[in-house]
Amino acid sequence: MPKLKHDSQSEKYRWPQGARPCGSCVRLRISAPEGANCTLRLWTEKGEEKLPMRLRGYMDDAFLYEITLTLPEEPVILWYTFLVDADGEMLWYGNNPEGLGGEGQVSPHLPPSFQITVYDRAYTVPSWMHDGVMYQIFVDRFCDGGAPLLDKKPGLVTHASWDEKPNEYSNAPLGSNLGHDFFGGNLAGVIQKLPYLRKLGVTVLYLNPIFDAQSNHKYDTGDYTHVDPTFGTNEDFVRLCRAARANGIRVMLDGVFSHTGDNSVYFNRYGLYDSVGAYQSKDSPYASWYRFRDYPEEYDCWWGVKTLPEVDENCRSYRDFIIYNEDSVVAQWIARGASGWRLDVADELPDDFICELRARVKLENPEAAVLGEVWEDASNKVAYGQLRSYALGRSLDSVMNYPLRTALLNFFTGRGTARDFARTVNSLHENYPPQMFYALMNLIGSHDRARALNALSGLSGEDAPKETWRDLELDGPHYRMARQRLMALFALVCALPGMPTIYYGDEAGMQGAGDPYNRGTYPWGHEDQELIAFYARTIARRRAEPLWRRGALALLAPHPDVLLVVRRVENGRDALGERAHNGCVLFAINRSQTPLTLLLDPNDPRLAPFARRLGEIALPPLTPIYFKA
Repeated sequence: MPKLKHDSQSEKYRWPQGARPCGSCVRLRISAPEGANCTLRLWTEKGEEKLPMRLRGYMDDAFLYEITLTLPEEPVILWYTFLVDADGEMLWYGNNPEGLGGEGQVSPHLPPSFQITVYDRAYTVPSWMHDGVMYQIFVDRFCDGGAPLLDKKPGLVTHASWDEKPNEYSNAPLGSNLGHDFFGGNLAGVIQKLPYLRKLGVTVLYLNPIFDAQSNHKYDTGDYTHVDPTFGTNEDFVRLCRAARANGIRVMLDGVFSHTGDNSVYFNRYGLYDSVGAYQSKDSPYASWYRFRDYPEEYDCWWGVKTLPEVDENCRSYRDFIIYNEDSVVAQWIARGASGWRLDVADELPDDFICELRARVKLENPEAAVLGEVWEDASNKVAYGQLRSYALGRSLDSVMNYPLRTALLNFFTGRGTARDFARTVNSLHENYPPQMFYALMNLIGSHDRARALNALSGLSGEDAPKETWRDLELDGPHYRMARQRLMALFALVCALPGMPTIYYGDEAGMQGAGDPYNRGTYPWGHEDQELIAFYARTIARRRAEPLWRRGALALLAPHPDVLLVVRRVENGRDALGERAHNGCVLFAINRSQTPLTLLLDPNDPRLAPFARRLGEIALPPLTPIYFKA
């Protein structure tokens, strides 16, 4: 079989690298036998195009065929493969089976395609996202600010002690939603703890939903226009934003726009609101927001959960309310001081809804951001049979980086190698515009997953029977192992592009299996102070050195247990095209329990500055190593 090669992550075969702006040019090459006929196959949703390639010359024992493309003027995902006729044998060359880019595969049939993300030239992302450190707060469980607020909403199940574990209380007759137990955390408590967050190094707060709702998690919105009375008032939110800004911190809100609660102003299934809800009357001003199959009991609901009726985001009155009205939901909360929105289940919202929402947010405040919940590569996400690219520059500013979270946990628990980790990150680097890649929400824990320490211990509980979750506690050896892994993991996150993100309490040693035990109360007075100090030092290192935030990335995997992160600025420009001082830094981590000595290759241009000075690096187990050239 003829020897063919294309590597989408090598400058030899594709230049410039990565996602590219509309109207720019990209040179593509493939190595093939002399005399071969090479054709580039391009594909977009508009159809296929085949373009002949020319023999460029000979390099590194191979004949190179090339073509230079002028990319489309409109944002699009451009897919490409190669068709090669070598001595009458027709072969395809395309992406690897995992679709991760880099070196591909030869196939007798059409293989997966390589990807070029062609994004809007005008695409910009607020610079504070590129430099930010995010902290996620589940408000009921973070801090009780001392105000007696729980009595403002009748029928709640309240805990007698802050130190109790969450329960799965159901509040009949309001359906089977299990998020009905409360501890009393509120916005006043968040304000109270801003000095702690500032000292930790946090610059962005992401609050789980704070609007009026029946549950403790508030993903069943009851009224988009008011803070839930158990959390405080709209004025308390204004106070929080002002106090946060005084501490150098911005506040992002969680927008749940794919569904509401059945116990809401808009649906009012139980008649508890002073409104005529869609459930009560077909003449309700909100009736067109919902899709009824057999009025009023059969209606579309989120993932079949009857307490969460789905809204029709294409309904004009709903869009007016959320986006277009002078005092629309997204506008009024920006006016109160929010710095942006995280969109719950973004891939279940229409593309144009997201684009128009972001446009309105930017109209209110050009420095506000819209970040989406997407669990896969957001540049080529397929949802409900449709390609949903969020990386074209007209919808989201950034997304939650769940692929990174999976790769981190796999690497540090031995389920994946350093090469596996590097391939995942390099694929995202290739597919996302730099504006997005350097603003990703690089989470480790979240309200939807087991606590980081549990996941890193191997005792997450998510795979165990749910009835065992409540009593799952790490013993001393498991806690110490998981803690050491977590420190190494967080140091790695802080060495990568994107916003390092802390799920409240992970830095304090919180444990918890799946929901609701991953949503326990912050252990004030019982924190792991050494772990907090490590987080603070690691964040301070990142914030003090622009190279860790904005330097171009090279990620190397010289050993299955070793990752090297090189961040560089050359020619006076950082990875985002901004003026910056030249420099180069190196981060190394050995995830094994065995010390390793790594010899640096002086012929690798990424390592040459360090190889000439160091020659080798001693790598103790799970200990972050830093160097500056």
